[in-house]
Amino acid sequence: MRTSILSLLQRHREGISFHGFVRRLHVSDKEKTMLERDLAGLERQGELIRMKRRYFLKPRAHLMEGTVVAVHRGYGFVRAAQESRGDIFVPGRHWGDARLGDVVEVTISGLSRKGKPEGKIARIRKKGQETYFGIYRERWGRPVVLPLDSASWEEVPLVIGEAPAPDVGAVIRVDRELRKLLEVLGHPDDPGVDMEVVIRRFDLYEEFSPEALTQAGEISGGIISPEGRHDYRDWLTITIDDEEAQDHDDAVSIATTPGGNDVLGVHIADVSHYIKPETVLDKEARLRGTSVYFPGRTLPMLPDRLSRQICSLRPKEEKLTISVVMEIDPAGEVIATELHPSIIRTRKRLSYESVWKLFQEDDEMSRELSSLKPTLFQMRSLAHRLRERREHKGSLDFEMAEPELIYAQGRPQGVAFKHQNEAHQLIEEFMLAANEAVATFLNGEGIPFFFRIHPRPLAADIADLRRLLEGVGISLPSARPVRAGDLQRVIRELEGRREERFLKRQVLKSLPLAVYSDQNQGHFALAKPVYTHFTSPIRRYSDLVVHRTLKRLLAHEPEAAASGLNALATHCSERERRVEEAERDLLEWRIHRFLTTRLGETVSAVISGFSKAGIRMDLVDYGVSGLLPFSELGGDFYAKSGVLSLKGRRTGKRFVVGQPLDLLLAAVDPIQRRVDLALPGAEPNGKRG
Repeated sequence: MRTSILSLLQRHREGISFHGFVRRLHVSDKEKTMLERDLAGLERQGELIRMKRRYFLKPRAHLMEGTVVAVHRGYGFVRAAQESRGDIFVPGRHWGDARLGDVVEVTISGLSRKGKPEGKIARIRKKGQETYFGIYRERWGRPVVLPLDSASWEEVPLVIGEAPAPDVGAVIRVDRELRKLLEVLGHPDDPGVDMEVVIRRFDLYEEFSPEALTQAGEISGGIISPEGRHDYRDWLTITIDDEEAQDHDDAVSIATTPGGNDVLGVHIADVSHYIKPETVLDKEARLRGTSVYFPGRTLPMLPDRLSRQICSLRPKEEKLTISVVMEIDPAGEVIATELHPSIIRTRKRLSYESVWKLFQEDDEMSRELSSLKPTLFQMRSLAHRLRERREHKGSLDFEMAEPELIYAQGRPQGVAFKHQNEAHQLIEEFMLAANEAVATFLNGEGIPFFFRIHPRPLAADIADLRRLLEGVGISLPSARPVRAGDLQRVIRELEGRREERFLKRQVLKSLPLAVYSDQNQGHFALAKPVYTHFTSPIRRYSDLVVHRTLKRLLAHEPEAAASGLNALATHCSERERRVEEAERDLLEWRIHRFLTTRLGETVSAVISGFSKAGIRMDLVDYGVSGLLPFSELGGDFYAKSGVLSLKGRRTGKRFVVGQPLDLLLAAVDPIQRRVDLALPGAEPNGKRG
C-alpha cells in the first residue's frame, strides 16, 4: 500500500487526510489498520510529513526531469533530459505509478557503486499514455490489478463500475487517473492477446492512416528513367537476406580492376526518391522510427506497397538505388570511393542459408548456384580481408546467440538459437564498409548529418569489469583508457571457458548503448572515428535522413536546416530502443508460457550469478533465466568465496559462475517472467500468476 500512498501524494501536493486515503484507495474497514501502519512507517522514514491532520510528501532537493525509457519488474530507468547524466536507475520500491514514456521528476538519492545516478520518482509531470494494461486479480474479495509496465510489485485497487467483473487472470486496460476498468482483452494465453498487449503497451503502430495509404497508392512503380543516374543494370547484382524477408534494402555486386583490386558495389534502395519531406508518408514513417519484427508479423515503417514492392530490390526488376562503389586492395583497404544515384536490376534473390550451404560445399547448392559460384567466392574472399583489417584496427566483434521459438502448425515446439553464419558476416562486412564510406564523405564535407555514435564506456564500468576479470585471471590495461581491441582480446581468452557466457554478458553490460546524434563521438566498438547508418532506409528512418542529406550534397542543393537534427536523432534512438524492448518482451513472454508445458521436467542450466534470494541460472536450451532459491540448498548459509563463487559455511559446498547443473523446472510465471528451479526430486509448484 506504501507505493499507492506515495503515488497519490505525488498527484495531490495539497496533501491528503487519513479519510481521503480511505476514500481514494478504496480501503475497507479491515485494511484501515494497515493504512495507519504504512502512513506511520513512511513518516518515520522521512518520506512524508504530517501537518494539521494532512499528509504531504517531504520536500526534496536534487530533482531531475527525464523520460521513463525502460521498465522491468523490480527496477526501471529514466533518461535524464540533461544528456550528460545518462540513465537514472530507479528501484521498484521507489517507482510509484510511473509508466513507460512518462515524463517524470526524479529525486537523485545518490550514486550507485558504479558511479551512476540512482533515485526515486517524485512526480509524474506528463503521462506517456492515459491508460495501462494489467492482470485482473482479487484480494479479500476486492478487485485489484497488477500493472504489466510497472517496476513495482504492488497491486493497484480497481474500480469495476457496472460492468461484470472479468475472470481472474484476464488482461485488462485501466484508466490511470480513475483506476477504472476500460477493456477486457482476454486471457494471456488466448491467441493474439500477447502481441496486442505488447503493441499497445509500447506505443507501436499497426495501421497507416487512409491519407498515407492513398498517397502510397498514387506513387508510380512503373518504368523508370535512368536519366541522371549511373546505370548498373548490366552488373551481376544479387540480394542475400533471410528466407522470409520481403523488404530488400540492399544489393551487392563485385568486379575486378586490371590491377587486381576488387570493386565492391553496395546498392541501397533510394527510398528518398519516393518519400518526400513533410508529406503524410514521411510524417508517419518518422513517427514509427523503425519497422518492428514479431514472430509471424511485421509492423513496417512504410506501407507494403512501398516496403515490399516499389522500393524493395526484387529480382529481375529495375529499381532506383544509391550506390557506394569502393575499390579495395588485397589488404582490405578502401583506396577509392564513388557515391551516386543509380539504377540496378538484381539477377537473383539468395538466402543466407543457401549461400552458407554453397560455402560448405553442399553438392545440391553448388549445382543450383553454379553460375554465381565465382562471384560469391570472390565476395567471400573480400569479406574475409575486410574483417581481418577491421579486427587488426581494434574492432570489437562478438556474438551473443539470440533465442527464437520454433513453431509447427501454429504452436510452439521448442526454442532454437540464431547464430550468424559466414553468409551473414559477408553482408555485414559490406554494409559496414558502405556505412563508413558515406559517413567519411559527409563528415569531410562538413555538413550536419546523423552520426551513429558509440561513446567510450565509463571508467567506473570498466573498473568493475576489470575486477571481475581479475578474479578469473584475465587482465585489462589500467595505465591507459581501455580500447575496443582490449575487450576483443578478453572475448578470445574467454572462449571455451565455463564462465564464458556470463562474462561476455558483463563485457556487453559495461558498454553504453549506440545511439544517433548530430555530434560525432566516434564508434567505440567498431573502432571507427566516424560512422553512420545508411544501408536500411526501408526500415529505419535514420537511414532515410542520411540518404536525403547525401542526395542534396551530390546534387549541389542547399543544405537543410540543422536546427531540429538533434531532437530527431534522439527520437530515432528512443524509438529504436522501444522497438527492441517490445520485440524482446513478446519473445520472453512466449518462451515463459512455453515453459509452463514443461513443468516437472529436468532442464540444463548454468550458474550466471548470485542474488540475495538465491542462485541465478541461465536455462541453456531456452534463453531465459531462472532462480534456484537458497531454501532449496539444505538450510546452509552461503557467502561469497572469491569473485565468482559461493561457499556453504557448514557443508563447504561451492557454487561457481559457469558451473552446469541439472535442475527441476518447479514453477513458471509468464506474466512476471519468473522461473523457479529446484533440485531434482522436489515437487513442482506449477504455473504461477
